[in-house]
Amino acid sequence: MALPQFNTGLGEVTIRHLSKTFTLNGQPLPILKDLNLTIRSGESLAIVGASGSGKTTLLRILAGLEEADSGDVLIDGRRIRGVGTERAVIFQEPRLLPWLTVIDNIGFGLETRGVSREESHLVSQRYVDLVGLKGFETAYPRQLSGGMAQRVGIARALAVQPEILLLDEPLGALDAMTKISMQQELARIWKEEDVTTVLVTHDLEEAIFLADRILILPREKGGEPLLINIDLPRPRDRSASGFVRQREELLGLFGLH
Repeated sequence: MALPQFNTGLGEVTIRHLSKTFTLNGQPLPILKDLNLTIRSGESLAIVGASGSGKTTLLRILAGLEEADSGDVLIDGRRIRGVGTERAVIFQEPRLLPWLTVIDNIGFGLETRGVSREESHLVSQRYVDLVGLKGFETAYPRQLSGGMAQRVGIARALAVQPEILLLDEPLGALDAMTKISMQQELARIWKEEDVTTVLVTHDLEEAIFLADRILILPREKGGEPLLINIDLPRPRDRSASGFVRQREELLGLFGLH
């Protein structure tokens, strides 16, 4: 299935004829079928769909954690194989190292790449400030709330300065108020960092709030994916008529009216 294409620079992701099938009880279970898509540099793309539609599978393929059966993923025109330093992943759980402080967790990826501890701390401090954790540099994960821990995870991913940030339900485990606050933070950070962002979410309102475009993956075998442009001004107002109308349209596509 071909979807609209764009010509862009660093952080451009091109998906060509991507297919993936799993086996369930000895029977093939197609998840992704001949998907074609270009995610432009600096874009925020949300991926939504019913459970089993292939959202996380697609994200894992983009991350290099899963192999497609056929097709290619290219970043800036280069075919990828496996994980790469140009991509960083944020999972639903922040997966912090409990024996390291906030600033050392953020700098962990830098130090594993050979960056000196002094330079790592300088870079990490910038991202501590970016995610609003100034004053918590020496705290340990057990001393943080869920939202604060997820901020550390976001800072750690950004500290290695990826071209592409991949997020798999990063706010799904948070309470409602913290989730709204973190959505606002993600929108701000995306704007400041100008990084290509791909977000998997079950939350349609979250997708509208954060994304430039929304990719809707079909649950039915043989169904066609849809690509929706979210042409709303930023920062986005959830109570604005355009936002409400967009939410109603998406709910209608899922038969939730």
